[in-house]
Amino acid sequence: MLVKNETSIKYFYMLTFSGETRYKPLISIFFFLIYLVGVLVNSSIITVICFEVQLHKPMYLFISNLSIVDIFFTSVTVPKLLHMLLSGDHIISFSQCYAQMYFFMSMAFAEDILLFIMAYDRYVAICIPLHYHQIMNQRNCILITVGIWAAAFLNSLLLVVSALNMSTCHSNIIHQFSCDAKSLTRTTCTTTLMFSEIAGIEILIFDFIPLMCTFISYVNIFSVILKMKSKESRKKAFSTCSSHVTVITIYYGTALIGYLIPPYSDVLDSVFNIVYTTIIPMINPIIYSLQNSNVQSALLGFLKR
Repeated sequence: MLVKNETSIKYFYMLTFSGETRYKPLISIFFFLIYLVGVLVNSSIITVICFEVQLHKPMYLFISNLSIVDIFFTSVTVPKLLHMLLSGDHIISFSQCYAQMYFFMSMAFAEDILLFIMAYDRYVAICIPLHYHQIMNQRNCILITVGIWAAAFLNSLLLVVSALNMSTCHSNIIHQFSCDAKSLTRTTCTTTLMFSEIAGIEILIFDFIPLMCTFISYVNIFSVILKMKSKESRKKAFSTCSSHVTVITIYYGTALIGYLIPPYSDVLDSVFNIVYTTIIPMINPIIYSLQNSNVQSALLGFLKR
């Protein structure tokens, strides 16, 4: 499978679970159930928020967008993985691989920005409540939502185009269950300066800066909450933030551990990628529905009807 001439690369061979033939049916069922639960729960959240007038607020608009991101996150990777497991065909074409990488990166960028915007929404609501409706009005929320998706798709396109300029000649074997930047760079002879610079800028803009801004927002939020005299007010304020803090901790914690894994640890790399791309999109809506009383009551009311 070693490729010496970079012009001969027309496909990649995905090596994930290839040696576990007898366990493939169980692995397929596992991923199918995760995908099914994730799509159903996220779809339920989106449906409830769309039809329940009491949830037509900025906070829930961003939660519904997060559910859309999570549905696409798993849809980009899991169906192709199930096809490979059930058919035994682990070959993915060059164009399919880079298309998968494009949409995967788009969803990752969108989720990074969304989590920051949700933190900012909580900051405005708790720290400057008198200006909340002015800052987070309908027009601004629509512009923010459009901006998130536009930025995610455009920046992902820029990163993928720069990745296409790299020479692929080491091997066409990908030790992963999906095409991502980390796996594809292992197949290249050289990483171009353009790709390295763009990747560095993207990490700074879409990972580091949003995370730092989110951290600063919550420092201010918790300082305001702790100064509240009413115990009930503190409890209510904490409850509106707890689900978001939980999601951020799991999301960035898993991403950071996955990034720090040594390049030769293919098994660990696969495990954290599975958690990052399939488990987290499934549990995000569960966290919001379990910890948010408004979502809980809306879901129960919707089910009763």
